[in-house]
Amino acid sequence: MGEGFEGHKEYIAGMMAGLATVAVGHPFDTVKVKLQKHNTDVHGIRYRNGLHCAARILSTEGVKGLYRGATSSFLGMAFESSLMFGIYSQAKLFLRGTSQDNRPQPQIIVPSAMFGGAMISFVLCPSELVKCRMQIQGTDSLVLNSRRYSGSLDCAIQTVKNDGVTGIFRGGSATFLRECFGNATFFVVYEYARYHIHSKLENSSLKDSNLVDMGVGVVTGGLGGIACWSAVLPLDVAKTIIQTSPDKTSPRNPFVVLNSIYKRAGLKGCYAGLGPTIVRAFPANAAAIVAWEFSMKMLGIKHH
Repeated sequence: MGEGFEGHKEYIAGMMAGLATVAVGHPFDTVKVKLQKHNTDVHGIRYRNGLHCAARILSTEGVKGLYRGATSSFLGMAFESSLMFGIYSQAKLFLRGTSQDNRPQPQIIVPSAMFGGAMISFVLCPSELVKCRMQIQGTDSLVLNSRRYSGSLDCAIQTVKNDGVTGIFRGGSATFLRECFGNATFFVVYEYARYHIHSKLENSSLKDSNLVDMGVGVVTGGLGGIACWSAVLPLDVAKTIIQTSPDKTSPRNPFVVLNSIYKRAGLKGCYAGLGPTIVRAFPANAAAIVAWEFSMKMLGIKHH
């Protein structure tokens, strides 16, 4: 009974991490999506930078505009994060077997993270499609002739009605690749940084301090987040373009999309939204790790 219940606890801790991620990171994400959509378009006004974009959203829509699409994001991330952290923890335990070696082992971390990433991409793809479509509509005059959605549910229903069930999974391959490689990068950096910081604190009186644990969580989660997004941002740009394109016949292969962006806007275009993404990556992932580790501690789960 103990082991089965432990499994459930891993998923509860993961859900708390997801809620913390959205609460902290969604406004940055809205800015990122708007930059990716408009700064890679052939026509239309360009935002100078993330700050210009955020100021424009605040002046036209207020704080609510920064949290546009957050409903689907909260639901999606709570479920996705619960699955990701739960699957990752369980897969790691399974691959480790009876080994008592607590040092980070890439041959265990990478497949566990990639397996978790592959699984959650099927949940993430529809929720992110709805989120991105809600985020770009706003009340911004940049978006011309776009279909208007009254809310996340309306967006999902209209997408299925107009594009069929497969329409809600548009951008699936880009999401799959981003999640597999992104999570592998995140957990490798997080586990190694955590191990090395804790080794340095091994003989310190600060070792079991909650405040120090929180500080370690902030640093390791933040570093993991920056590494992850630096590695997979081009795939995320391709995903945004694929999911927000009003044209049903537009290409869905992320590499074809990236190639056309590169020809039009160079490497800078492939990294559109880098500023707000990196600025968001640190606090959002730090919040996720602190919430995850704190929840695990409260639930009595040992960090393996």
